[in-house]
Amino acid sequence: MGFLDNLKAGLKRSREAINEIFYMGGEVDESFWEELEDTLVMGDMGAEVALRVSDDLRDQAARENLTRANQIRDALAARLAAEFPVAERDPFTDVPSCVLFVGINGAGKTTTVGKLAGRAREAGLSCIIGGADTFRAAAIEQLEVWGQRAGVDVITRERGADPASVCYEVVEEAERRGSQLVLIDTAGRLHTSSDLMRELAKVVNVTRKRSTLPVSVVLVIDATTGQNGLNQAHEFNDALDLDGLIVTKLDGTAKGGIALAISSQLGLPIYRIGVGETLDDLQTFDAREFCRALVGEGM
Repeated sequence: MGFLDNLKAGLKRSREAINEIFYMGGEVDESFWEELEDTLVMGDMGAEVALRVSDDLRDQAARENLTRANQIRDALAARLAAEFPVAERDPFTDVPSCVLFVGINGAGKTTTVGKLAGRAREAGLSCIIGGADTFRAAAIEQLEVWGQRAGVDVITRERGADPASVCYEVVEEAERRGSQLVLIDTAGRLHTSSDLMRELAKVVNVTRKRSTLPVSVVLVIDATTGQNGLNQAHEFNDALDLDGLIVTKLDGTAKGGIALAISSQLGLPIYRIGVGETLDDLQTFDAREFCRALVGEGM
């Protein structure tokens, strides 16, 4: 299957729930609006977003005389898409650029770094990878495998090395080489550990101060974590002042509304979404395309 097919398959759970309120011949009455709002909340979008979207659609339906449920579907996709902040720049194509990847263990940071390095190489960009995860067993080895696949050098140090020092050296080496794109993988952190978050904040601060390239801090979120992903995002944003998001594993049993909830509540753009293991399964985020897959076709 292609990327869009994988995305639609991954969002099937959310789409089927939404589709139940767009049954053939359904009328737009009070029970429809209540059911729509409940469905959006249950889809992990959050009560605030659900209420705002359903209220706006009520007004639109009154203005445009939309009286049948199936007439609302396209308007719903467009209104949901409008909730996503638009990125001012794409740190992976608007070079020179240095990107720090943060998130909890298992979110897909290392795999994402490898895929983006491969894409950069394909685009003809000079790129290096920084391995600042010096604690997790086999983290450096895994990153080096991805570097070999992408044809991109990995700059790192021995296990147990200070990650802030690694980032400093990676930035120095990038400047020496004149690299256009620097991708730095950091160790996974539990957002509930204040000590680990302070250490990560040091890594980010050192990199921001040392780099002459624009630095973006990107949170990698596993979509299958649901509402816990929103809690993660709040903690990481409070500690690090994030620039944007990458949402992975949307090919699983994810309720896709969590991507909207995090992006909307924190005002953070989504740069990429992942729907599988191959290079082509990590794509630039398109809000309207995503929301059409979430809401369904047949508008």
